[in-house]
Amino acid sequence: MTALSLCALSLSGCQPTEQKTEHTAAPAASLTDARTKTIESLAGVPMQQLVSFDPKEIQQGGDTGITISSSESYSKPSSNISASRKGQFFIGNAFFKQPWVIAPASTDSRDGLGPLFNVAACQSCHIKDGRGHAPMDATDSADSLLMRLAMPASNDNEREQLKNSMIEKVAHPIYGGQLQDRAIEGVPAEARIEVTWQEVPIRFADGYVETLRKPTFRLTHAGYGALDDALMLSPRTAPPMIGLGLLEQIADTQIKQQADAEDEDGDGIRGRYNWVLDPQTGKQALGRFGWKAGQTRLLTQNQSAFNEDMGLTSSIRPHESCTKAQTACLNAPTGADAQGEGKARVEVSDEVARFVEFYTRNLAVPNRRNADDPQVLAGKKHFYAIGCQSCHTPRYQLPTTDDDRLEQHGQVIYPYTDLLLHNMGEGLADRTVAGKLPAKDAQVEFLATSYDWRTPALWGIGLAKTVDEQATFLHDGRARTPMEAVLWHGGEAQAQQEKVLTLDKQGRAELSAFLQSL
Repeated sequence: MTALSLCALSLSGCQPTEQKTEHTAAPAASLTDARTKTIESLAGVPMQQLVSFDPKEIQQGGDTGITISSSESYSKPSSNISASRKGQFFIGNAFFKQPWVIAPASTDSRDGLGPLFNVAACQSCHIKDGRGHAPMDATDSADSLLMRLAMPASNDNEREQLKNSMIEKVAHPIYGGQLQDRAIEGVPAEARIEVTWQEVPIRFADGYVETLRKPTFRLTHAGYGALDDALMLSPRTAPPMIGLGLLEQIADTQIKQQADAEDEDGDGIRGRYNWVLDPQTGKQALGRFGWKAGQTRLLTQNQSAFNEDMGLTSSIRPHESCTKAQTACLNAPTGADAQGEGKARVEVSDEVARFVEFYTRNLAVPNRRNADDPQVLAGKKHFYAIGCQSCHTPRYQLPTTDDDRLEQHGQVIYPYTDLLLHNMGEGLADRTVAGKLPAKDAQVEFLATSYDWRTPALWGIGLAKTVDEQATFLHDGRARTPMEAVLWHGGEAQAQQEKVLTLDKQGRAELSAFLQSL
């Protein structure tokens, strides 16, 4: 039983045997020599330099970074972008922000919304290019949260295809792989997402109690018949858009170098990379985007989101997101236009897709604030002493590649992520429609299970609520603060969570100050 569940069951059972009034530092980290060498190799500097104040870290996004600390902190272009390339950014921004409309419409370049969809614009999920939030209650809309779906494999053929990343998942035969809770007129929406919250108290060693909140998600108003009890539900809030081009520039070898699926170094951390099918090339490749690392590149991530979130077709995703049983959806009008040269008629042209890709690649990471503040530096030492860098790899030196990603080439960045999958324990695992935990080996997105989550980048996290005061943290938005997110860590991160619980009031304030400085 985890420390979180122990405290939730009985506060008295988590009282320390001795009240401590002095400030206590976090215990020393159990980082292995192998992991330390890997981090130093990727960073190009010794661990001691990473732990202490490094002026270079102020520019988390390297030369792309910006100094704005306002509600617009996530919405500015890379600061090193040339004037001749800025036009592409702002055209992409227009397509990202403006709503698409139902076809047919006079707005020919923006029609084709639906028939089934979640939102009408990318910005509706990624509010001011930031992170989404979970519905506050059963009456709140789920605009910036969606529900991914998967069925357990039912035969050897499906198991073999999942094992070899030949398919993303076993989709539901009627509801598909993602729930669309909206639809155009004449087409039934698939269902409504509702959430209720339960308070979960957790006690620190000094007696301080933090109250977490645990969500229970339900699907109501099913539009196409009953939902199978075994159907696995994976709620996902929209992640922030900043720095994605920099994450894309991290070399596959730099990510694979950190993987330790068999825990050969014995530290309890079993990072795995997701091996996925690229929908454009049809070849298998390393996944790095999305909560389960199910997408290989920004281009495929964007076009998959256009298709599944807004019901828009593109050259990579040329078919409407309707299943064979959804006849009204299949027969609805589309906004598809001819693309020439024998290409399929689609709603998002290759030109629009390129503009949006350029935009999402060049949303700048805001520079750090107060990075040399003594409280922040003390919190940084806690972060490293606890061992958070076991998964949140701090620094990378990006390669210069033979492509047009000029702004990202050769940058030194501080994203604090390994881009690997980690089992985060039962507390954060997805549930089935019946509210049960799926089998631990049931794959829901290529190699990722319900227990697996890709390590999110931490840069910009301190400005999340400045950008949108409703912003939440973790995949399903349950955490209202970064500290709450830390306290939900389990599974491979259980040891680190338990170390956090030993921090006294001063230590907690220092760790929070460090996270807020990012």
